[in-house]
Amino acid sequence: MNKIDIKVLPAYIADQSDPKNNHYVFSYTVTITNNGSTPAKLLTRHWIITDGDGQTQEVKGDGVIGEQPHLKPGEGFQYTSGTFMNTPFGTMHGSYQMVSDEGEQFNADIPSFQLSVPNTLH
Repeated sequence: MNKIDIKVLPAYIADQSDPKNNHYVFSYTVTITNNGSTPAKLLTRHWIITDGDGQTQEVKGDGVIGEQPHLKPGEGFQYTSGTFMNTPFGTMHGSYQMVSDEGEQFNADIPSFQLSVPNTLH
């Protein structure tokens, strides 16, 4: 059975941001854990990033940070990446396209999370 759990910890990067010019930089650390019974490999990623004005950008590509981790049951993989927006808050969500060692392709959903400059959301 395929069960991939994904947790995301976002952070605002103040020293790379330029609020006067509507440029806000965020990092996010993703932990991917295979809680299923079958080994699986991460093939591609698909992110949907929505800023505070409702503008959406999609990011698709192979792997994550240049890797396509292969996770045995109970194994995890963690990486940190980043994005920028024109507003001080927004959201991200998406999915990883995975393939089990048996050849079954499936999506591992990335739950929606907020990106926000501290003290901008109540």
